Amino acid sequence: MATENPRWGHRRIHGELTRLGHQISASTMWNILNRAGIDPTPRRSGPTWKQFLTAQAEHIVAVDFLHVDTANLTRQHALIMLKHGSRRAHLLGATTNPTGPWTAQAARNFLMNTDTGTDMRKLKFLIRARGGQFTDAFDTVFADAGLRVIKSPPQAPKANAHCERIIGTLRRELLDRVLILNEQHLRRTLTRYLAHYNTARPHRGMGQLSPSQAETTSPPTPIDLADHRVHRRAILGGLINEYRIAS
Repeated sequence: MATENPRWGHRRIHGELTRLGHQISASTMWNILNRAGIDPTPRRSGPTWKQFLTAQAEHIVAVDFLHVDTANLTRQHALIMLKHGSRRAHLLGATTNPTGPWTAQAARNFLMNTDTGTDMRKLKFLIRARGGQFTDAFDTVFADAGLRVIKSPPQAPKANAHCERIIGTLRRELLDRVLILNEQHLRRTLTRYLAHYNTARPHRGMGQLSPSQAETTSPPTPIDLADHRVHRRAILGGLINEYRIAS
């Protein structure tokens, strides 16, 4: 309990054990923690970064760039945003020249777009890398929306692990398997894939439900597939398949 709840002192843990029906004196509780090398007072070390991300997931979004080399050897850059709580991903824009002004404008465009379904009132933190594309103007856009911008440490991809994971997913499931022609093609391809990602792709972190399922419905009622027909729909020219129970 002391490890799982760093701010609990020996009196708080003693109360929890008493509530559970385990009779033990507070002094004995103090001695147990002391012998275990744990400070019996509640001023132990704070939460780890992983614990912070888990506890604040509903209030965190993260952004990062990925790059793609096109068929004519032009490098394209795409700015991806991920909501930690819902695992919904959004494309903020694609360009060959991700300058500071472009990145700030992409942020403004996202906040003005009412079709994203993002309730900014629930968000408190934005995690971003320290790349030169993320300028003070970019931070100000989100600060004006009430978010605190957290910069990940240099050369520490685990600090923005959720974004790193979706970028890896995009490469494995999409970008390593399709030849991108230009900026417009990249934008269309990512938009279509992210629609699949948000509405049909199961996520282990959400009980194998898609983000849209986890947000709006309870887990599907178990069925016997022998009694139903399953329809397959090809996505992105058959690169990915989606499956649905026929109505």
